[in-house]
Amino acid sequence: MKKFKNISLSITLITMFMVVFIGGCKDSSTGPNADVIIPVQTVAQSSVSLGSAGNYVILAGSGISNNPTSAITGNIGLSPAAGSFITGFSLVYTTGNPNSTSAQITGNVQASDYGVPTPATLTSAQGDLTIAYNNAAGRTSTNIVLLSGNIGGLTLTPGLYKSGGSLEISSGDLTFDAKGNSNAVFIIQIASTFSTSSGRKVILAGGAKASNIFWQVGTSATFGTTSVLKGIIMADQSISLNTGASIEGRLLARIAAVTLEGNTVVAPSN
Repeated sequence: MKKFKNISLSITLITMFMVVFIGGCKDSSTGPNADVIIPVQTVAQSSVSLGSAGNYVILAGSGISNNPTSAITGNIGLSPAAGSFITGFSLVYTTGNPNSTSAQITGNVQASDYGVPTPATLTSAQGDLTIAYNNAAGRTSTNIVLLSGNIGGLTLTPGLYKSGGSLEISSGDLTFDAKGNSNAVFIIQIASTFSTSSGRKVILAGGAKASNIFWQVGTSATFGTTSVLKGIIMADQSISLNTGASIEGRLLARIAAVTLEGNTVVAPSN
């Protein structure tokens, strides 16, 4: 049996690993986690309902800023902050209109001070985001797998994952493998921050879909230059994308801001 290499996983994960190693398949990636086999969970997780928050590819509380030029496919919304806190998009807005537009956005732009019914719509969306965030944070399972530190180089199969601190994708890319089930759900509970190093990627395999991956981030998320993300990012505070980072998914920040810098953001396919 190979040793773990430079990874800090919990005693729980180590015990589970010992049980399933014989029937496991070695992760073919390179890096410090290349020999780590993540247990296959037998308890399936149901999807996290986003409610009306799912109508937005970007939803934030205090601001949405962009260092041009970004390409956004989907609606963006800001509440409770006003539209003046959406910057860097060269918005076209007519007073009393529920939406504004931008050449950088294929979709509508809404803010809490736009025309009726936008204020109430955004209040509902932020409320639904809070419900979804708490739902993901409160999930439990007898098969839960505990993670910590760098998860780059790992392959995660469907189920529930939990970190008591921060998580990062640094040395190596991260793969989600749905094992042929396109409806398989992945939920990652992160107590603190979530980050990626420059150029790191999240890879989908075995029918995995970005719409079925839920990152519940206890504080803030930061993604390095040219990194590639997949999934629904639900952060309690802020979300920041550095130059050239891209995501298929959603950037949903409950309280603080979403910051963009020449990024591509695309809503996930169902």
